[in-house]
Amino acid sequence: MRKIGVIGAGSWGTALSVTLSGKGHSVKIWDLDSKHLAECRKNRENVRFLPGIKFNDNLRTADTVQEALEDADIVLFSAPAQHFRSALKNAMPYLKDNMMIVNVAKGIEQKTLMRMSEVADELVPGAKYVVLSGPSHAEEVGLNLPTTVAVASKERAWAEYMQDVFITDRFRVYTNDDVVGVELGGSLKNIIALGAGISDGMGFGDNAKAAMMTRGIAEISRLGAAMGADAHTFLGLTGVGDLIVTCTSMHSRNRRCGIMIGKGMSPDEATEKVGMVVEGMFTTEAAYELAQRVGVDMPITEQIYKVIKGKIDAATASKMLMERDRKHESE
Repeated sequence: MRKIGVIGAGSWGTALSVTLSGKGHSVKIWDLDSKHLAECRKNRENVRFLPGIKFNDNLRTADTVQEALEDADIVLFSAPAQHFRSALKNAMPYLKDNMMIVNVAKGIEQKTLMRMSEVADELVPGAKYVVLSGPSHAEEVGLNLPTTVAVASKERAWAEYMQDVFITDRFRVYTNDDVVGVELGGSLKNIIALGAGISDGMGFGDNAKAAMMTRGIAEISRLGAAMGADAHTFLGLTGVGDLIVTCTSMHSRNRRCGIMIGKGMSPDEATEKVGMVVEGMFTTEAAYELAQRVGVDMPITEQIYKVIKGKIDAATASKMLMERDRKHESE
């Protein structure tokens, strides 16, 4: 059994903490919001983000980052992608050479256009970094419903180590050595989920959503290939798998946000109404810039970018996509 420090007490960080502590690991969870953390400690439950899931005796809250990481074998970062850099900087004084770093945030850093593994490598060169991703709503993981994810690292032994740490009879874990593909798949699917939500909000039906998802994975794969990912990764759990669950479930913040935009709400109002971080809003801007940088055609991403920036409305974006020049499907 391992000692694990968790940074970030949102829904996903809490769900994984419950899973890990339920397996017998000793888990300490810390969050920047001290009031929220105090509520979790008092209620032995994350009432704000994961209500109804009680903490077991192996899961405790920590008052400081230092307390969360002292004697830890593993540090799990569950801060939003745009805050991963600051969370890692905050933890750096307490990291040890042999400590495994696990990141579960899905996104691309806006200012630098860096993936989370690139941020980690910049701040902590040579870190034993592992990314965990896949179709995994926190609400279902917290309830111990069957879920399957993948862990990826540049060193197979590190991924296999984390596979052993996480895997249970209800939380199946596969390994992968394509860090680039796993991180991009988990990040970019949020853009397509926004689009699927917008489509649903406009009342377009199942046909349109199926097209959005299919053509969405095509452009995700194009960008991934240009950035060195293995195209097969996007056919797996962290590609198609995560895309399906995020585009079809009301657990998805990105889809819910998109639905409200499709019904006429402004992007800012929709994001505020969701009440939690909508990573797709940030990732769309980053992916749009990345596509331009590497010369990859991403028409869905481009139109969603224009919608969330207030340049066009959703109806115009739909018209632009449907009236594009004729193409062969493989183009």
